Order: sequence, then structure tokens, then C-alpha cells
Amino acid sequence: MSRQDPDVIDSVEKAFRVLEAFSAEHPTLTVSEAAELTGLSRATARRILLTCVRLGFAEVDDRRFRLLPRVLRLGYGYLASLPIWERAQPHMRRLAEEVRESCSAATLDGEEIVYVARVPAKRSMSIVLNVGSRLPAHPTSMGRVLLAALPPEGLRERLGAMRLDRLTPNTITDPDALAAELGRVRDQGYAVVDGEREEGVRSAAAPVRDRSGAVIAAINVSANAGRVSVAELHERFVPLVVQAADAISRDIDFVPSA
Repeated sequence: MSRQDPDVIDSVEKAFRVLEAFSAEHPTLTVSEAAELTGLSRATARRILLTCVRLGFAEVDDRRFRLLPRVLRLGYGYLASLPIWERAQPHMRRLAEEVRESCSAATLDGEEIVYVARVPAKRSMSIVLNVGSRLPAHPTSMGRVLLAALPPEGLRERLGAMRLDRLTPNTITDPDALAAELGRVRDQGYAVVDGEREEGVRSAAAPVRDRSGAVIAAINVSANAGRVSVAELHERFVPLVVQAADAISRDIDFVPSA
């Protein structure tokens, strides 16, 4: 049991640290790599990885471990417990068809957003995203909406502790500037981002609220800058995204106030 919290089982916490070490950058891991990424000893990392193999969550080939589809049960349990995404899909499909661009929904997990639903555009874009994909929150429109919904007190300190990597020349990396932008997002009820996550990609996002009015997710539309101007994003896309987000909110028994 954890010395810091008697209600936390250390071995379970360590096991999840190892599972989270697998990523697009690290699709396979050796014992040494897993230990280095997690800060665990090689012996602990080895036992956890071999346990994952025994339980069917991973396999090992030539001393390299990789996750197996069984691990998706963990993520599916989250999605299945939130049937709102089934209700969101029709609204997202209509939005994607109307603007002829991709539409996504995401929630906040620490400093990242996690995609929980997606309707891809028929057109191809340079960035490929699916349910479960993760992106940093600070340079994305959905991330801005979700960060703006956090309690204002302590937000600047939280932003100061975040990794605000400069991904393009347009990325806001100053905590004070980001806090000011989040204030605007909070006041206007939507976020627009132009080439901060990826050059040439513009997006607009709005919040999805539960019956209490709390922001539980965000939806957005993304478009190539060569097809959609900033003016069109504001004048045409934003109202449609806000309308779709409000419709999803109503479908989960909450009607946004006027």
C-alpha cells in the first residue's frame, strides 16, 4: 500500500504507469525502456510486463513487448459508460456534412485532450486522428474550450506548470497570454485556433455541457487553411459548431442558458 495514501495500491499504480508508457512514439518497449520511461526498477517493469503477457494484454517478441487488442477493453469501458456519444454522433454527422469537414469530440485528461468520437471528412488532411488519439490541449480549439471551463482560481498556476511546447510559429506558449486567450474563450463560448497545432489547419470548437451546466466535452470542426479562411471560420463555422454543441447538450438533458 502507498505510504502517501493508504487507500492506493502501489502495484496497481505502477502497472498503469507501464501501460501508459506505450504510445505512438513507443509502440514496443524492452524492459529497460519501460523502466526508463516510468522511473521503475527493471525488475518491477519486467514483472509487470510479463503479467500483462500472462493476462493477454501484451505479447513479447525478441525481448520487445507490445500491447494487444485486449487492452482496448479498458478504454471501451469508459466509452460504453457514457452513452452520450451515441446521441452526439447524429449531430456530428450533420455538422460534418454541412461544412464538408471533419468533426470531432474530445475530453480533457491532464494536459491533453482525448478524442472520444470522430466523423472524418471525405477530404484528406495531413493529420490523421481516431478515437483514443491524444493531442496537447494548449494549441487546440477543443483543448482551449476545456481548459477555459476549469475554475479560474489557480488557472494561471496550472498553466505555468504545463508544458506549452511551441509546435508552430503561431503556438501560444506564454502562460499569461494563454490565460488571456482562455478568458476570451470563456466569455464568447467558443474557441478558434489558426495553425497552432499544425500549420495550415484551422479549427473552431464549442463546449458540450451536462444537465448541471458543467462542461464535459468539446466538439470541433477542422479544415485546411487553403479551403477555409479565418473569416469563414468565424462567420460560418462557429455558429454551426455552437449550434451542434448545444443540440448535443440538450440531448443529454441540459439546455444552455441564453
